[in-house]
Amino acid sequence: MATESSESEEEGKIRGGNDKLIIDDDLREMGKNAAWSVSSCKPGNGVTTLRDDNLETYWQSDGLQPHLINIQFQKKVKLQLVVLYVDFKLDESYTPSKISIRAGDGFHNLKEIKSVELVKPTGWVCLSLSGTDPRETFVNTFMLQIAILSNHLNGRDTHIRQIKVYGPRPNPIPHQPFQFTSMEFLTYSTLR
Repeated sequence: MATESSESEEEGKIRGGNDKLIIDDDLREMGKNAAWSVSSCKPGNGVTTLRDDNLETYWQSDGLQPHLINIQFQKKVKLQLVVLYVDFKLDESYTPSKISIRAGDGFHNLKEIKSVELVKPTGWVCLSLSGTDPRETFVNTFMLQIAILSNHLNGRDTHIRQIKVYGPRPNPIPHQPFQFTSMEFLTYSTLR
């Protein structure tokens, strides 16, 4: 799994953040396979700024809380990690403080799977979607919704600079516990 935030995650609180995004090789970015939408935005600070890989740009909401980011997939996918880039030093009252992550088949049946409180975060914040049971390492879903419930210093609108969603990398050979990396090994990977 990816490195957790630089300080502790106790009782749903996450402090700090990481300057560099470090993700394990067994995870892949799934956001490019999704349709992204937001509940509101200021002109020029829309949903595209969440996915442009530029830490200088940001999505800015416009309206009443909660602010929503919807990530919809055409088929059911396994998701394991949500990574946000937020910057309290630059954004101050625009920085999210309480976030709820919901999953489901669509808008009609979303259920909260994770709720976290961010304490003055600066950098990449990793939010694991795994449950309390060690066998629950991912969420199998058509839709993920990130709800910003409140901001630092009672701010109204919010800034999020980047969001990435990761799922487990599929094994190229079903029911095969090993990952072969070359074509020669793949050729001899099964017995006939």
